[in-house]
Amino acid sequence: MSATVVLVVIGLYLGIVLVAGILAGLRREYSVVEYVAASRQLNLFVMYFLMGASIFSAFAFLGGPGWAYSRGAASFYILAYCAMGLLPWWIWGPRAYRLGHKFGYVTQAELVADRFQSKGLSALMAVVSILAFIQYIALQLKGIGYVVNVTTGGYVPFWAGALLAYVVVLIYVFMGGVRGVAWTNVIQGIFMLALAWSLGLYLPYRFHGGVAAMFEKIAEAKPLHLVVGEPQISWAAFSTAILVSVLGFSMWPHLFMKAYTTESERTLKQSIMLYPTFAIFMIPVLFIGFSGIGVVPPEELQAADQILPTMLMKIGLSPLGLGIVAAGTLAAAMSSADAITHAAASVYTIDFHRQVINPKLTDRQAVIITRIAVVLFCGVAYYIAIFGAQTLVALLLGAYGSIVQFLPLVAATFFWPRANKWGAIAGLVAGVLTNYYFQLVVPTPFQIHPGIWGLLVNIVVMVVVTYLTPPPDLKHARKFVEESLTPVD
Repeated sequence: MSATVVLVVIGLYLGIVLVAGILAGLRREYSVVEYVAASRQLNLFVMYFLMGASIFSAFAFLGGPGWAYSRGAASFYILAYCAMGLLPWWIWGPRAYRLGHKFGYVTQAELVADRFQSKGLSALMAVVSILAFIQYIALQLKGIGYVVNVTTGGYVPFWAGALLAYVVVLIYVFMGGVRGVAWTNVIQGIFMLALAWSLGLYLPYRFHGGVAAMFEKIAEAKPLHLVVGEPQISWAAFSTAILVSVLGFSMWPHLFMKAYTTESERTLKQSIMLYPTFAIFMIPVLFIGFSGIGVVPPEELQAADQILPTMLMKIGLSPLGLGIVAAGTLAAAMSSADAITHAAASVYTIDFHRQVINPKLTDRQAVIITRIAVVLFCGVAYYIAIFGAQTLVALLLGAYGSIVQFLPLVAATFFWPRANKWGAIAGLVAGVLTNYYFQLVVPTPFQIHPGIWGLLVNIVVMVVVTYLTPPPDLKHARKFVEESLTPVD
């Protein structure tokens, strides 16, 4: 009976989100600029939740508490990069907005590939983006599967829980495009904020008598849990996890693309300034994980990521309450899954298919192919979520290691006219391969994040190859520097 109530609540929530996502895209122009960039019309209210909710995901309610529970103070890296993550976007965002309006860009690679006059670079960026996106979507689906499985007492298997939300996201992204993503993120963002503060304050009170009492107990029983360093994490791993996250934050194509959806540069800057108020909700999220220390024995968990739903089962929360919490966690996961799925499909169509397969692609054909890509990439991510063994934090940090390799390309676009396509391509390839080599083949030296090693190699190779090969069309390259500084009328 309890599993039925939980499923009914989840079903109602999914139904509301599905309807909102579909309605947002109805009676809209059938074009790429509408489907991908909402005809550049999104206001501050929508942008606030679109940027905030699409960034916070299953990682927030599951991976974050999981790290607080298992690694203690190491989880503070999340607060650090949340506080600083959008600072670089103050540099890149307005410049991307201006160039997007002047030259019609709707994706990150369109801008970079035009600057370097290279279709090959566009295709390469698309491949790197999609590989990272699939990891990120898998993170969301894995989180959804955990929550539904545990809150229904195992009645709904992991694979079925992930499939349920996957289908809903698939439908409204397919139908509504970025408007569907935006308006569902408004609903999901409000829901997850309310849930985060409610649980983050209630669980420490319920198990420990309050937040202060909770940390006093941890300090007495497990003092090293409140200290950054060994045995939980080395300082090198901790600091470079922050660094790769901050530098990679604004390089995510789905975030970068939001510069093209906003109605004005003022709205974009206001969104950046307001973002930290959304990120504050990570504080109570970490309280959730800390409150499980001394309450849930590690042997009761298949993975630390399951700490939140496991604790909810321990307090005897009513089926209605479990359903609401499950729906809120789904909100966090789906608000990222939809934005990333939409971006992955858009990147494939515009940056790969149009550049490599069919340069004469019409607007109508592009929208159709984008929708097909939505189905394909979601399916691959679902497979990885079900059969992959990585934790949510590992999936997230692994994806950041690839995406941060776009940083030298974007910086060169806005600030270094001498950089040429050969240096850009060579640097990107070298950086991505280095990241994956240390991520998948051999342990990373000195416990420094693989993405940082990749970034260092990327920059060196880009500079060396650039100066060993002929310069680009400097008049063309300088146009991107000059036009990015000129406000749009």
